[in-house]
Amino acid sequence: MIPALLLLAQAADPISAAIATMTPEQKAAQLQSTAPADPAIGLPAYDWWNEGLHGLARDGQATVFPQAIGLAATWDTDLLDKVGTVVSTEARAKFNAQPVTANRRIYQGLTIWSPNINIFRDPRWGRGQETYGEDPYLTGTLGVAFVQGLQGPDPAHPRVVATPKHFAVHSGPEAGRDSFDVDPSPRDLEATYFPAFRRTITEGRAMSLMCAYNSIHGVPACASSPLINERLRRDWGFTGFTVSDCDAVGNISSYHHYRLDTAGGAAAAVRGGTDVNCGSAYAALPQALKQGLITQAEVDTALTRAFRARQALGIAFGGTSPYSRIRSDQVGTPAHQAIALDAARKSIVLLQNNADRLPLKAGAKIAVIGADADDLGVLQGNYHGTAIRPVTPLDGIRARFGAANVSYAQGSALADGAAVVVPETALRAGGKPGLRADYSGTASVTRQDRRIDLDFNRAPVAPGLPVGPFKASWTGEFVPPGPGQYRLIIDQSQCWKDCTTHDSARVTLGGKVLHDGPLPKGRVEMTVDSDGTPQPIAITLDHVSDDESFRLLWMPPAQPLLDQAVAAVRDADLAIVVAGLSPDLEGEALSVSVPGFVGGDRTDIALPLPQQRLLAALKATGKPIVLVLSSGSAVSVDPTSADAILANWYPGEAGGTALADVLSGITNPGGRLPVTFYRATTDLPAFIDYAMKERTYRYFTGTPLWGFGHGLSYTRFGYAAPRGAASIAAGQPLKVETTVTNTGPRDGDEVVQAYLVPPAPTRPLGSTEAVLQRQLVGYRRVNLKRGKGMAVAFTLTPRDMSIVDHDGRRHVAPGAYRLYVGGGQPGDGAGQWFDFAVTGTDTDLPK
Repeated sequence: MIPALLLLAQAADPISAAIATMTPEQKAAQLQSTAPADPAIGLPAYDWWNEGLHGLARDGQATVFPQAIGLAATWDTDLLDKVGTVVSTEARAKFNAQPVTANRRIYQGLTIWSPNINIFRDPRWGRGQETYGEDPYLTGTLGVAFVQGLQGPDPAHPRVVATPKHFAVHSGPEAGRDSFDVDPSPRDLEATYFPAFRRTITEGRAMSLMCAYNSIHGVPACASSPLINERLRRDWGFTGFTVSDCDAVGNISSYHHYRLDTAGGAAAAVRGGTDVNCGSAYAALPQALKQGLITQAEVDTALTRAFRARQALGIAFGGTSPYSRIRSDQVGTPAHQAIALDAARKSIVLLQNNADRLPLKAGAKIAVIGADADDLGVLQGNYHGTAIRPVTPLDGIRARFGAANVSYAQGSALADGAAVVVPETALRAGGKPGLRADYSGTASVTRQDRRIDLDFNRAPVAPGLPVGPFKASWTGEFVPPGPGQYRLIIDQSQCWKDCTTHDSARVTLGGKVLHDGPLPKGRVEMTVDSDGTPQPIAITLDHVSDDESFRLLWMPPAQPLLDQAVAAVRDADLAIVVAGLSPDLEGEALSVSVPGFVGGDRTDIALPLPQQRLLAALKATGKPIVLVLSSGSAVSVDPTSADAILANWYPGEAGGTALADVLSGITNPGGRLPVTFYRATTDLPAFIDYAMKERTYRYFTGTPLWGFGHGLSYTRFGYAAPRGAASIAAGQPLKVETTVTNTGPRDGDEVVQAYLVPPAPTRPLGSTEAVLQRQLVGYRRVNLKRGKGMAVAFTLTPRDMSIVDHDGRRHVAPGAYRLYVGGGQPGDGAGQWFDFAVTGTDTDLPK
């Protein structure tokens, strides 16, 4: 009877039946990120690695939304749900365009390794742009909305599988990420580093989770049973599969030296709870089995979790999906583009508006200044798709205010020693800015390119051309702004996975060949001594590979560029300076080392010196200045350097249109800061210190430049006194309601925020631990017509009201509580206090 029962069980469960027939080598292959087809069990090839942080990434054209930090600045959970829905719809559209049996490449699967919900604890971290900011509550609630948008309403049939990352306590420095060990206190773990992950698992029902590179208390995160098996699975009830950050399993032995070899590291990861390995370290699992480091049952458990996800997605083991009918034309639709524009508008934060300088009057003569004003990369951020119709700030301002009213000058580099895109003002063909471009492949296209700044990652280089090999040539004149030494740079993001061939290029200037041949590591620098006169230039590109982009950059002498900007502003009514950073300076493990930046991180949070000098020179003209900060993190600037200041982030494909809408007043800005803007780097503790003392608005005791939650409007709002119970018993929820009224001259959005000040902890804190100032416990973005009001209510759960003691114990304590409800933190904008008391103690809060 036993064999018959076993056969019956296997027939009912094709996953168990398949695993029972597989060899250790077959199992190990399926647990690596690039899983081959296995005809013996009817399994098609699959690559687990796909990205969708702010739009489907790295697989050709897609809708590109504001970078995650910009999405966080919207403070809009409904919007995050819509963005997640678009990302997953476009992922399905591309997936469905191929047969289920297709040999999938990287970035073509339905397991999306997003969102990044690490806490942005320090503005120097280059990958902070990928996060939802510094607050656990904001991060967690936005993360839940995004996960639910990605996965859809039916857990049994997800549109895609969402993967919150990187669990846990991970936020730089980038240079040491493969090996650094973090020793957070029990209190910081429970109060800061765990909550967003807990929320996306318990409320968002994320079906996957990624473990981090770093160690915690000496144990690599991807081998930490207390972290994954106990906290994640036992305490939070997680039933999905886990995946390592890429090469993190190999790092267990090669960087952390936690085990002696790859087999030992692979076994430690599986036993620690990591199911799927991004990388190839799990190829050593058969060896680990032979050595007795791991059991077959433990490997089978990991494999079962992974296979269940593929079954739920409807792509293996007899699974079906209602989303298999999504067509390939559901990419970049007008509806999706409208959501991208809405997100970009809502992400803009008005930081300062002295003398109501904004919105601008119609007919103004505008000088647009700055390298970030006309750069595709600054729109797209990192982990991005290829925008179909990107609009830079310069494009958007010209379209809104009239090209005849707008002049442009680059003004400066972003940082000393950092190259930027050669602007249209330095290129000329046929009497027009830019170069004549001729593209040829299976078809041909001729057009005027204002700059050479192309992203053709699995995408056509120009409308009318198919994806694939092409030849391109650009001809015209190089028009330097003055005499001096210029460093011209051909820059290309080269393919790195399964790539054996790269592109080649040829550059001639003034009849002299500067380069002809391959692009070593995707970059060639050419030094040109110029007397300032125009010279003929010709550039050709032979695109034969999977290389992803092509740009013409430069490092010009500073003074001619500065003089050009000052002249433009003197002839204008005002200057719009689009300044800040770029994904070339801040990002993941970058090969960059210039003043203020190293390895993708920052060493100084101030606006880099070349841009400070530019602002000073423009201010000396006496013309009004509007400063637009494009960055993925907080940038410290002198508030007196501009009349109005906005945070524009990396705003996505519609960034230029959204900015112009805000500048003109068509859109009333309503974004809020998801991070603190500190005044100086000296306000911060050491970057490598993960203790929360003096970090984020919750524990910082100094005075920031602009605080978390800050944002202005072109209208004003008033708040009635909050209403609610004066006293509640510990363990009970509290409902508080207020009435918000638009008392100003325009319709607008208000972000109503609720901050709780609990009693001091009942147990003394350690001398190095932070003292909680206040914490966000609720928010809601509302739209109000001028003169209209509405009731906004918050329900505080016991967990919202809980505090965390020195030992990591979370509980609701008795005592006097204060709740502030307003448009920002106390003292920032309109708002009202509400006092209430809690009687008794609630210690029965789940971990």
